Amino acid sequence: MSWILCIDTAVQSSSICLLQQDKVVAVKESSDQKESASWLQVAIKELLAENDLSLQQLNAIAVSAGPGSYTGLRVGMASAKGLCYALQIPLIALNTLEVMASAVSDQNADLICPMIDARRMEVFTAVYTKELNIIQPPHPLILSDNSFEEELKTHSILFTGNGSTKFKPLVSEKNALFVDHHFNAASMAALAFKHYENKAFADIAYSEPYYGKEFQSPFFKSVI
Repeated sequence: MSWILCIDTAVQSSSICLLQQDKVVAVKESSDQKESASWLQVAIKELLAENDLSLQQLNAIAVSAGPGSYTGLRVGMASAKGLCYALQIPLIALNTLEVMASAVSDQNADLICPMIDARRMEVFTAVYTKELNIIQPPHPLILSDNSFEEELKTHSILFTGNGSTKFKPLVSEKNALFVDHHFNAASMAALAFKHYENKAFADIAYSEPYYGKEFQSPFFKSVI
């Protein structure tokens, strides 16, 4: 039996999940994503202790690698890489949008469009089939009333994620469906185990978060 620790600090909350194969054994979550750096290591220690496991019994660590919060992604990736390096176990890096699509793939729609709020009317988004084949790769998008206009003429699309609430008032097409799903590290279970079985591991030394777009510090923006 393989044990996989999943880490998600990409979006609104921070969470960790312990998997035995693809089955969720336990979950811990913090609603304050800004405190992920101080919360994460303590939570991992508690989660393992509560389930009578040690770090050395883990077989892999999966991390939600973005897009999402710049700081949150760096915290999650750094923690996952550090543990994998110390324990000499593989790293699984999952695209956050694909994780979100996987979590609602049982819903009745032709396509799935997860959206992550990127402030104002911008989102990080992608479009997948129910089998998680990519129709539109992850990208930033400024929403308008004609976003996905052509796709909605011929396909029902399920929009989900905290960015989809900004799109809902803009669209009246009956093929636009919306679901409010709570995503956390448990949403990573199916994809994490699939990657583990297929040995689809990330390079511990060179893996970096996928931010969705280039990060620019507010300090540098103010002085340029």
